[in-house]
Amino acid sequence: MKLIAKENVRLVAASSPAAGVVEVHEMKMEGDVMKMRALSGGLELPAGKSVELKPGGFHVMLMDLKAPLVKDTSISLTLIFKDSKGVESRMEVKVPVAMTAPGGAAMMDHSQHKM
Repeated sequence: MKLIAKENVRLVAASSPAAGVVEVHEMKMEGDVMKMRALSGGLELPAGKSVELKPGGFHVMLMDLKAPLVKDTSISLTLIFKDSKGVESRMEVKVPVAMTAPGGAAMMDHSQHKM
């Protein structure tokens, strides 16, 4: 997903009826170790610049799934933004489920991750 904001905003949260917990995450290399963490202050979206959400970088993490995600379907996702004045806005999107995780990883427990 690519996001382009009209003004400087932050993607501060997300929600979905498909998951009990939805977080905005970053995945990056620190030395030889790949680390993933929730972005506590949100993801900065500079005005007019494209910011891509994708595996291995910034992404929206769905946890505590209510049911397995089924390939070639879509789920509803609400993105929550805040501008520089703290005013909140929301965007509803439909996100396609493009692939099935190998070995049933779609229902994997991520509670052991350190943040």
